[in-house]
Amino acid sequence: MKIKNRLLFVFTGIFIFFASLSFAQTQVVKISALKTNDYGVRYVLPKTVLKIDIEYSETKQKGGIYAKYASRYLGVSDADVIMEDGTYYTLEKVSVTEASVPNKEQSYLVTFKSKTTAPFVCLTEDGVICTINADYTPESIPVSPKTSSASPAESFVLSPQSVYTEEYLRAGSVSKMAEVAAKNIYKIRESRQDILTGEAENVPKDGEAMKIILRNLDAQETIWRELFTGSAETVKHTKQLIIEPVAETKKEILFRFSNYFGVVEVDNLSGEPVYWNLKDLKTVEIPEADPKKKEKEPQSIVYNIPGKVEIKIYTGKKKLYATTVNVTQFGTTQILGTSLFEDKKAPVRVYFYPTTGAIKQIRQ
Repeated sequence: MKIKNRLLFVFTGIFIFFASLSFAQTQVVKISALKTNDYGVRYVLPKTVLKIDIEYSETKQKGGIYAKYASRYLGVSDADVIMEDGTYYTLEKVSVTEASVPNKEQSYLVTFKSKTTAPFVCLTEDGVICTINADYTPESIPVSPKTSSASPAESFVLSPQSVYTEEYLRAGSVSKMAEVAAKNIYKIRESRQDILTGEAENVPKDGEAMKIILRNLDAQETIWRELFTGSAETVKHTKQLIIEPVAETKKEILFRFSNYFGVVEVDNLSGEPVYWNLKDLKTVEIPEADPKKKEKEPQSIVYNIPGKVEIKIYTGKKKLYATTVNVTQFGTTQILGTSLFEDKKAPVRVYFYPTTGAIKQIRQ
């Protein structure tokens, strides 16, 4: 079976190709085979696309303005201090899931005999076959649970200007400002210790009020401490790559990843290449083309038998992901005769997997 290698890439936020694809089948169309439509129903089979999710983090760090005084005043080693501002990216995870889109090249018309017991076909809104003589309910899409809002004690935010003292702002040199900042850190720690040991005056008896006070002290200490150690904020990102696999591939560049720019295009040499292999496991025997197949289609139901492929994603240094998935393009099609539906006493119901076009179940 000769096929050209055709890969379609989509980076969320970079490209918009394939952006209109819908992978969730939310509506079903029920079509009856009646005299008005010559007892025929047209449907399409799906083809497989691979959704590759790339999860990575972006860390923005800000150097401590008193970093060189961190060891002297706080006893913090240089290894625990951020010296300079900067942004860097880290590749966290790569995963692959299979999805499907209608294959317009596999459109078929199935014609039932007029005496068949009230046959009907359920299709997705894109025309993909779901069932014959049986109702179909699409799988519900899980809804992420709503996160509860944080309590006042857990969401305490202070601005640096509200914490800086007059003594600190009036200090005449950088060294003096660092010294005052360090003193304020130790004062905060002493206040926290007094509260926890019960030695402080006017300690609130209410537990929630106590939490708020301690959160306030923690926030103040963080502001002062980060003047020495610096700060870092990390944000999670996800980009999606969509591929329509049609041929095996080995050590092909899937994307590139840069510690300074994140996910970049395959021709951007600033990033390290991330490769992928796609291997056909030959689980389906591909028959030779049947020139008479077209003549059988109106009286038959064509369905998919997907093949299995092995996918590996890796860099030059380590493996990132490996899985085995079903891909219709590496399988074949078979024919189910409409004579199954001619028994009025025992009507047959056929269920398909709308994502692959394979038969799930045949029941009477």
